[in-house]
Amino acid sequence: MMDRIKELVRQHWDWRAADFDKEASHGLLNDTQSRAWRELISRVAGIVPLDVLDLGCGTGFLSMQLAELGHRVTGIDVAAAMLAMARNKAAARGLTVNFRYADAEAPDLPAASFDLIVERHVLWTLPHPAAALDSWRHLLRSDGRLVLIEGHWEGMKPRDEYAEIHDRLPLFGGRPENEIAGLVSSCGFSAVTTEPLMELELWIEPPSHPRYLLIAHA
Repeated sequence: MMDRIKELVRQHWDWRAADFDKEASHGLLNDTQSRAWRELISRVAGIVPLDVLDLGCGTGFLSMQLAELGHRVTGIDVAAAMLAMARNKAAARGLTVNFRYADAEAPDLPAASFDLIVERHVLWTLPHPAAALDSWRHLLRSDGRLVLIEGHWEGMKPRDEYAEIHDRLPLFGGRPENEIAGLVSSCGFSAVTTEPLMELELWIEPPSHPRYLLIAHA
């Protein structure tokens, strides 16, 4: 059944790739939104070049902003169509990003090889979020950080492939920030902090559900 779940997740995001960037929660639709996200990512990642892993990178939203700031970025995803778009976008902008096919739950990457791991709206899609967090912690160096951009879409209606598998995803629809902070802490991370991400500039329209940033240390 697990292979079936992951295959349906892959199929879902593959067919959504073509229009993915057109949604305000996924792409950058105007200069104001672009500046808002660049300021946020710059504040979180800093300006000293880091080795960064972007989990479930999709079409490269976070990867390319991090690369533009001078960081060395690896972006992974299971949706080949998403990765193809990300590679094309990076090439068009003259950016070097190592986009590769990999399972976000268990990336086949060397331990202690990243200073920073980031993800945006990925945790709720995973069948084993706690195991994923444990895997991510081992990919971080001793002073590394994990940054999650998450939300709580309470009442989310399962659509398309998710109609079959949503009850097998423990965090389907997201969770409140205190619950995710508790989960991250229980998986061995320390100094876990959260802050709301409800600014209009980030999403173009007022968010209808809570969005937040979580930062934790390995």
